[in-house]
Formats: sequence, structure tokens, C-alpha cells
Amino acid sequence: MNKQDLVEFVAKTAELTKKDALSAVDAVFEGIVSGLKEDKEARFVGFGSFTLTHSPARKGRNPSTGQEIEIAATNRAGFKAGKELKETVNS
Repeated sequence: MNKQDLVEFVAKTAELTKKDALSAVDAVFEGIVSGLKEDKEARFVGFGSFTLTHSPARKGRNPSTGQEIEIAATNRAGFKAGKELKETVNS
């Protein structure tokens, strides 16, 4: 499922226009991103948790040349499925 499929599903299920469903889906995505930026997590009981972890800068090697390179620090988003989601997809 991609974003367009999700918009169509929301429009059909909630009896909304595609335009309204797109606004709703975008608002949910913005809410998750905002939660990650502000609180470093976004938790949805039964569905799962999005978390933000920090990877510090480190040294690495270019596999082609063996030359040492500096890898920049980054933030990584992760997702852990909740109990109800796990049970639903595994039944």
C-alpha cells in the first residue's frame, strides 16, 4: 500500500472526498513527524510506537578505495509494532 492507496481507503471507509482524505492523511503524517521532532517518540496504543534515535558521527572506510571517511551524525526514525497490530497481522 502506498500513500495514494491509503488516501483512497480512508476516503471510502470514512465516506470522505479524496481531497478531505488526503488532508487527513497528511495531518496524521505531520503529527507523527512533529511528535518525533519534539518528544522523540509518537506512541499509539495497540498500533505501535515511532521513535527517534541519534547516531553520533563516526569514522568509516570507503569499501572501494579503503580510504577513511567521516560519517556525519544523523537521527533515525524507527517503528515497533504494538501487541494488537502484531496479533492482527499474524492471525
